[in-house]
Amino acid sequence: EDQLLAVVVGKERPDLESQRAELVTLQIEYTIKLKQLEDDLLARLANAEGDILGDEELISSLEETKATSIEITAQVDAAKATEAAIASSREIYRQIATRGSLIYFLIDQLCSIDHMYQFSLGTFNYMFEKALHKAARGSRNAEERAAT
Repeated sequence: EDQLLAVVVGKERPDLESQRAELVTLQIEYTIKLKQLEDDLLARLANAEGDILGDEELISSLEETKATSIEITAQVDAAKATEAAIASSREIYRQIATRGSLIYFLIDQLCSIDHMYQFSLGTFNYMFEKALHKAARGSRNAEERAAT
């Protein structure tokens, strides 16, 4: 269902789908950056000799890590708010994805009637995208199109 939802949103609102993909990429980058900062800090602490408080390079590194961590945390919070807005906009198209999912499982079960009725996922995706393309866009808004 989520895969079909991504297809529907990609056709109806490609800007939302691309924004969601960028958001996922940013969140992964933030996670990687935090992990790198943590590993660097732990390596510096492990290799520190003598009095840790006297090592100015270690202290400056710690302050830089803290500032970067705070910045990333703020960006993650902003990304979560954006993600929530995108998710609520995507929910308009959930009915279409649910119906598509039901149709897929019905088509998948046709092979129990006769082995000639076997369809691949690729074939179903082609038919689904073709149906989306043929659907009348007209002047109706997205909610009305999704409801019909």
